[in-house]
Amino acid sequence: MASALEWVPDSLYNTAISTVVTSYSSNRKELRTLPENVQFDIYYKLYNKGRLCLLGMEFSELDIFARVLKVNDKRHLLHHCFQALMDHGVKVSAILADAYCQHCCLVNPKDSKQLDKVIKLGYSLGGFLTDAGWYYDSEKVLLSCLQACKQVDNPSLWYNAFECCVRLLHIRNANCKYSEAHECYELAMKYLEKLEEHGHIVNKALLHSERCSLLFAKCQYDEAYKYCSMALREITSNLPQKTIVDVLRQCGKACVVKRQFHKAELLIKQAVLYTREYFGVKHHKYSDALLDYGFYLLNVDSINKAVKVYQTALDIRQSVFGGNNLHVAMAHEDLAYSTYVQEYSSGKFSDAREHAERAIDIITHILPEDHLLSASTKRVKALILEEIAIDSSDKELEDRLLHEAQDLHLASLSLAQKAFGENNVQTAKHYGNLGRLYQSMHRYKEAEAMHLKAINIKENLLGPEDYEVALSVGHLASLYNYDMQMFDEAEKLYLRSIAIGKKLFGPGYSGLEYDYRGLLRLYHQVENSLKALDYAIILHEWNQIRDRSNAEETRPLDFLAGPQELTNVVEEFFMEENRNNSPSPSPMSVDGE
Repeated sequence: MASALEWVPDSLYNTAISTVVTSYSSNRKELRTLPENVQFDIYYKLYNKGRLCLLGMEFSELDIFARVLKVNDKRHLLHHCFQALMDHGVKVSAILADAYCQHCCLVNPKDSKQLDKVIKLGYSLGGFLTDAGWYYDSEKVLLSCLQACKQVDNPSLWYNAFECCVRLLHIRNANCKYSEAHECYELAMKYLEKLEEHGHIVNKALLHSERCSLLFAKCQYDEAYKYCSMALREITSNLPQKTIVDVLRQCGKACVVKRQFHKAELLIKQAVLYTREYFGVKHHKYSDALLDYGFYLLNVDSINKAVKVYQTALDIRQSVFGGNNLHVAMAHEDLAYSTYVQEYSSGKFSDAREHAERAIDIITHILPEDHLLSASTKRVKALILEEIAIDSSDKELEDRLLHEAQDLHLASLSLAQKAFGENNVQTAKHYGNLGRLYQSMHRYKEAEAMHLKAINIKENLLGPEDYEVALSVGHLASLYNYDMQMFDEAEKLYLRSIAIGKKLFGPGYSGLEYDYRGLLRLYHQVENSLKALDYAIILHEWNQIRDRSNAEETRPLDFLAGPQELTNVVEEFFMEENRNNSPSPSPMSVDGE
């Protein structure tokens, strides 16, 4: 009987919501007096009934959308509605941003309550648009919010301005606006200094984390790692859960590129566990953490696990956002690349190509053609097309695919040069990829020039024994060995690449296979049967190591029951500062750069 009584009101409530929606136009004004959660349920029913024109009219009104934003426990459902409107052609993101900017202009700066209300709305609306992937409109909202904060010169508004700067820094990082991001960081530091001069204590964890993100994007890995450590020294359990997760995620990625894999595993797994516990497995924040976990798994040679994690992240993002959404595009790209790596030996690239093309379709639908975010997706598609071309028995198809790959690589290189300049790891990676492509196109001198450029830039920036250098060295060795018959030079480069790989990643490093096979072929060519036999044995031993590794069960999300105490995580991280890490192998050698 109790269960029946619990069930009846819910049924009556749903019936009432449906009835209201049926006669929505006649009841529209009265409905605005209802509680926010009831209003939301009505709007969501409009969405379910496909009445997007009506929903668009409602959500285009800033006051109504401000009330809807207060219903935090149904945020993923709000994203469904919002994305459906954007796909339907209702530019609700831009409409709300413009409405907020106009609203800010009408605020009386002497009315502290009104000013505080508009600033909080800016945080809420800007945060939602950021989460939804509409960066330009989110930036517009927060710039107006920042201007509102500047209207009164007192410590309370300084803190709000500081908070706006940190949020703007995040948006500009995500939108690849790195010069503007740096300016935002400098402004945040000025407000921070003013606050601290007046005795105010400000937590800087998120600021340091966003600075880390900016440096990470610009491939300044040593500096990024420094700010990672600074962020973790500031982090406390009193911070919002979203902030804690974002700091752990970004610091984990900084540890990955510094090959601090023990620390990276600690931080990224905790980020996954925090999001799972505090946001749930259907929330977009969980997908954010999973994408970073997939990045970690790729870099420790757990390719099969990485593919599973990336697929889970994509499923969540499609469920939450769907449609032409940047977050969905980024998940498609990550899955495309990991699937490409996974299927490199099999040559089955149809799934990888499909994901890469879907990512490009979404990005080109939303962003300008020359947006930096498109560089990475074009690069991934180019890598896939090159492998499909090499495996093709149709000469005409092979030529067409290789030239399409060349166009994509050149476009990516141009975007990287504009964003980062010539002397940057990202630029060097594009040179390396062009080197591999030109080798496939039998343009050997051009291939050699590209590889030498990549090696020179990487050595100058990262030192002679970095794993990125080893990748480029190995690819140049392949060119000399297979196509230019420069066997002495090839041997030296192979041995150098092997030495770096084994030193950094151990005897099971996946990239060693290509160097071992290259040397085996080289020694057969120069008729050195003893060394050929040695490397046949070495390659056999390497295969045994890989077979044992691949035989392990792949359940990437079966770890721990819940997150550790934050203080324990931080303490364990800094204990690692004085330990020698034993990094696992990385599959990044598969695509060469």
